[in-house]
Amino acid sequence: MRLKFRKSFAAATLAFVSTALAAPLAAQEQSLPTPVATEMVAAEEMQLDGPALWKVADEDTTIYLFGTVHSLPADVDWYSGTVADALDRSSELVTEIDSTPESLAAMQQIIVSKALLSEGTLRDLMDEEQRATYETALTKLSLPLNSFDSMEPWFAALMLSNTALMQQGFSPEAGAETVLEATVGDTKVRGALETIEFQMSIFDELPLDAQMRFLLEGAEEIDTLADELQKMVDEWAVGDAEGLAALLNEAFADDPLLADRLLYSRNANWAVWIDDRLDTPGTVFMAVGAGHLAGRNSVQDLLAQRGIPTFRVQ
Repeated sequence: MRLKFRKSFAAATLAFVSTALAAPLAAQEQSLPTPVATEMVAAEEMQLDGPALWKVADEDTTIYLFGTVHSLPADVDWYSGTVADALDRSSELVTEIDSTPESLAAMQQIIVSKALLSEGTLRDLMDEEQRATYETALTKLSLPLNSFDSMEPWFAALMLSNTALMQQGFSPEAGAETVLEATVGDTKVRGALETIEFQMSIFDELPLDAQMRFLLEGAEEIDTLADELQKMVDEWAVGDAEGLAALLNEAFADDPLLADRLLYSRNANWAVWIDDRLDTPGTVFMAVGAGHLAGRNSVQDLLAQRGIPTFRVQ
């Protein structure tokens, strides 16, 4: 029996995968400035003119919350204005994972432990119809049919989808985190909310049938994946958080397990991190996938439950 594929599910999933995991992996203390006042207006009065930016602040701490897209076309011009000013004012850049060269160098060992099959091949796990769907996608991408045979389904899904996106002009090198990291270089303190191993475990610990559904969803969507992600990029680029949330909510409507693992439980963890970080003076620029800052149970929603308001500044 065929799976019922949900439009844009694979594209939405990639919106929550950090740059380091989205890219093909085989090729693989300062003084703290005083927080600076920024004009704050109600969200409904905000003129949408760039990716959304929020701030959380108390008397001696400011935390900017910037929603990113991990893989972008090279021609998206977004780093300017309020976002650039906020990063310049910040003494620390915090991203989802530590993507320093030292951390990325350790990734191959993590891949071996979490992403590779211990026996057999990926296509051995498929029935005839699943295999046909998967192999059709590989053929469309001009990839050998055995390209990902050694990989667990979740990792093959990331590789398959990312290959399709790169062939259509999306690149982690143009992704928002990569731009931010290159901009700050070694001039600011760096922080990370999660580890590469943790992000891999989000997928690795999924039941096998859920992993296979994720893979086959991407295979089924291979012709439209770039178009679906472009819709999300378009909403992101103009700061339409509600429009982005609508696309993501539609995509995850029928998969509450993955939605919780990729989105809601992590949002809860990050709300706690922000609450704790407010106890330390300084200015922080926190950059995470834009979907975490949009829609129901967003980081802002969970901060509000803790009595911490957020304000839209772009």
